[in-house]
Amino acid sequence: MTDLLYTDVEESLRGSVRSTLQRSLDEGLPARLADEPDTDVSALWRTLAEQLGVAGLLVPESLGGVGASAREAAVVLEELGRAVAPTPFLTSAVVATTTLLSAGDETHLPRLASGEVVATLALPWTARRGAWSPVDGVVAPVAGALTADLFLVPVTDDGGETSLRALGRDDVELEPITSLDMTRPLARVTVTGQGSEIATGDAARAAVDAGLAAGAALLASEQLGLAQWSLETTVEYAKTRVQFARPIGSFQAIKHRLADLYLLLVGTQAAARQAAGVLADDPHGPEAQIATATAAAYCSDAAVRATEEALQLHGGIGMTWEAPVHTRLKRAAADRLALGTPDRHRSDLAALVDLPVS
Repeated sequence: MTDLLYTDVEESLRGSVRSTLQRSLDEGLPARLADEPDTDVSALWRTLAEQLGVAGLLVPESLGGVGASAREAAVVLEELGRAVAPTPFLTSAVVATTTLLSAGDETHLPRLASGEVVATLALPWTARRGAWSPVDGVVAPVAGALTADLFLVPVTDDGGETSLRALGRDDVELEPITSLDMTRPLARVTVTGQGSEIATGDAARAAVDAGLAAGAALLASEQLGLAQWSLETTVEYAKTRVQFARPIGSFQAIKHRLADLYLLLVGTQAAARQAAGVLADDPHGPEAQIATATAAAYCSDAAVRATEEALQLHGGIGMTWEAPVHTRLKRAAADRLALGTPDRHRSDLAALVDLPVS
């Protein structure tokens, strides 16, 4: 049975990531990116990659990485989600890295592990395991493309087989797309070069599926971080906001809503931890697919509900641009469409456990 508790190593990693984000991430940056999308945010990623080694967390030590598992990556994503940090960790250090690991690549992974190169899997951000098509010239919307140096593009070769190719920045043309969540910018990618082949046929499709599956499983941990921030911030606000000469947290209606939010958070944490644990222990087993579909469906909706509750319970101040609540709500709403919608994952789950789909 998967252990849902955090180890001392994971808690130490959490503390390091959180303290680094507190030092290096301007709290107002996520909101400013909506008006200043060209702001250079690469310094934050360099800090995380160089000081903490998060870029190579999933890369084996033999290839210059840390050799950690999905459990540690999940903890990092919880903290990045809490801070809505504009980093390519999910797209590069999880999705693209897992794709390359599954394909048996040893050429590009050392550079990804060092943080020297940022990669992205050039598929629509809504794609999920087993539900994607090879790229035919243009693909959109692609997350992480604007800051990427390496593009992993599945195409159809002359023989009709799927070919996973590695393209450089000179082999593509990029067009920014306005996103609801500008901390994770999207782009339209036009393939103009050939690049080099990493894998072909079944191996290529399996590698892409592995990357998408890992992304969906660990995205749940980012959503958990959003829900945790929403509850903790709202509880603190309810303690200090006074209405009718009393803290609003003393009102029965507010207590009940916060209690419901806590129960939602407990379920979200269980689903996210299960997905990360199974991915670490047996990523290719049937239980991993079930845990991923469950977490992707549950945590997506939970993050949106938690951030909506945070905005509502903050009252009028929560509706303002200066308050940070809207940045979490935007990330949660955007995440609900990423790597498969909740409805798609529920359909996948129904098939996995032999339930009829209406």
